Amino acid sequence: MRYVRRLIRNVRVKRIAIILVLIVAVIGALLFWFVHSSGPPKEANLIKNFKAHRASFERLRDMLESDTQIHRLADWGVETDKGMFKPPAGNFPIERYNEYIALLKESGGKGAGRAEGAHANPTILLWASGFGGDTAHVGISWMDEVPSRQVGSLDQYYRDHKAPVGTGWVCQHIDGNWYLWTDLWTR
Repeated sequence: MRYVRRLIRNVRVKRIAIILVLIVAVIGALLFWFVHSSGPPKEANLIKNFKAHRASFERLRDMLESDTQIHRLADWGVETDKGMFKPPAGNFPIERYNEYIALLKESGGKGAGRAEGAHANPTILLWASGFGGDTAHVGISWMDEVPSRQVGSLDQYYRDHKAPVGTGWVCQHIDGNWYLWTDLWTR
């Protein structure tokens, strides 16, 4: 009888140990996946996508330069001088909004925006990760003036965390007035 009780106890302990090992393995795999999937996209992939969809980026730039009332837009709606709303509400044409959304999808963009003033510097947001005020971004912008904080490679910048002196975005030249940019580690 003692032998049977010990055997049953050993089987239970082994089951519990196996279950605990499996739980730890699953949690470890999820953490590994999260760490490796939450990083910014590789610059080669971003540049390849830009070249493949350049016409969409150019059209977005043209639209953002002409629609001076826009601050930013995405699938959540439009922010203009008159507030934030989801079309067809507000006074932004639904056809124009739908064109923006279609071009963002084609280009892999998550949102778009522009600055006020003489230099609109249209921007297409490609990636964002984080929460609240700690969110990091990667995008492509058309810049009227050459940015002062340039790096030769965003991938190298991510590895080294060495930015040129100053504040704001760190940029990598793509072609013409087009630049990849990030605000990751620039604060």
